[in-house]
Amino acid sequence: MKKILALVLVLTLVFSLSVPAFAADDKIKIGISIWSSTDTLGSECKRMIDAAAEALGVETQWVDQAHISEQVTASAETLALADCDGIIICNSASAEMGSVIKTCDENEVYVAQFFRVIDKDANPDEYAQASASPYYVGAVHESEFDNGKTLVTILGEKGCRKIGLEGWEPGDATFLGRWEGYKAGVEAWNAEHADDPITLLEPQYGRTTTDTGRAAAEAIIQANPDIDALIVAGGGGDTLLGAIAGIEALGLTGKIAVVSTDFLPDLDVKLETGAMAAESGGHYADPFFAFLMVYNAIKGNYPVATDGFYDMVFPYMYVASPEDYANYAKYFTGSELPYYNDEIVSLAGLSYDDLAKACASLSVEDVVARHAG
Repeated sequence: MKKILALVLVLTLVFSLSVPAFAADDKIKIGISIWSSTDTLGSECKRMIDAAAEALGVETQWVDQAHISEQVTASAETLALADCDGIIICNSASAEMGSVIKTCDENEVYVAQFFRVIDKDANPDEYAQASASPYYVGAVHESEFDNGKTLVTILGEKGCRKIGLEGWEPGDATFLGRWEGYKAGVEAWNAEHADDPITLLEPQYGRTTTDTGRAAAEAIIQANPDIDALIVAGGGGDTLLGAIAGIEALGLTGKIAVVSTDFLPDLDVKLETGAMAAESGGHYADPFFAFLMVYNAIKGNYPVATDGFYDMVFPYMYVASPEDYANYAKYFTGSELPYYNDEIVSLAGLSYDDLAKACASLSVEDVVARHAG
C-alpha cells in the first residue's frame, strides 16, 4: 500500500494532477516513540496527540523507550512492523536517527522528530541522511540555546552566583543545546558584571526518574554546599521532582533557587513556596505540530524533499511567579488544551508555511485571544 501511495505522490508532483495521495476512506496510523507517555511532560504530550488523533480520525500506537538508545532504535522497528504509515519520535542522541531513518526508508514510513533536530555540524552524516531521505519529513524543536541563556539570566537577576547543573543523559542532543545556552548566559553575564560573576558547575546526570534525580541533586549539593542555584535541565519532569525532594530533605528549600525546563502540574505551589524560582516549558504542543507534519506527508500534502527537510521552531514560555503561571494554567492544563477540535482540523489543512507561522505564534496571549470569548 505504501509503495502505491509513494508512486501516486510522485505522479502528482510531476504531472500536477489533482489525484489525492491518500484515499479518504483509508485509515491513517501514526506511531509515537517517546521517553514516557505517563510522566509529567509525556502525559501532557499524549493528551494533546490524543485530541489531534480524535479530531482527525487517526489511529495511534505508542511506544515508551526511556531514552535508552537500543530501545529508541527498536521503537522505530516496532512501529514500522505495526503497519504505521508515519512515526513521530523523541530520540535521545542524534546518532540514533541513522538507524531510525534507515528503518523508515526500508519500510516506507514517514518520520518526524519532536523536541529534537539533527545538528548539521555535530552530526553531519545523520544530517545528510535525513536530507536525502524521501521519508524523513523533518523536525519540530525549540531554540535550546536561547532557552538555556534565558534561564541563566533569570538566575543572575535573582542574585544567584554559583549554579549547579543536573542533566539527564550524557550526550543527549537537547541537553547539549541547553548547556551551550547556560554557558553563553554565564559568559554574557560575566562580561557585563565583571565584579559580580556567576560560576556554572560541570553537569551531573540524574537520568529520568525521581530517585535518580534526587540522588544527583544531593550529590551536587554535598560536593558544593555553597551553591545558591540548581538548574535541572529537564528529563520529563520526574528528575526535577526528585531534585526538589532532595533539596527539601536537606532543609534548603528557598535557599537554593531551582530552575528547569519542564512545567510541573503544581508549579504555582512550587513558585509560592520557593521550591522553584522559574521554569521554561509549555512546549508539550511541540509533538502536536510534528504529528500534523507527518499526517500531511502521508496524505501527500507536504512533499518530502530529498535535499533537505522541514525545520519548525516552537516557542518556549517562561514563568517566574505565581501570577505568570496562573495565566498559563488557565488555558494549557487541566481540562483545557491550546486548540479546540475545530481548530485542530483547520490547522491540519494549512500549508507548511502557514502551519509554521501558527506554531511560532502559540503563546498564552494567543490562546486567550482565541478562547476567552
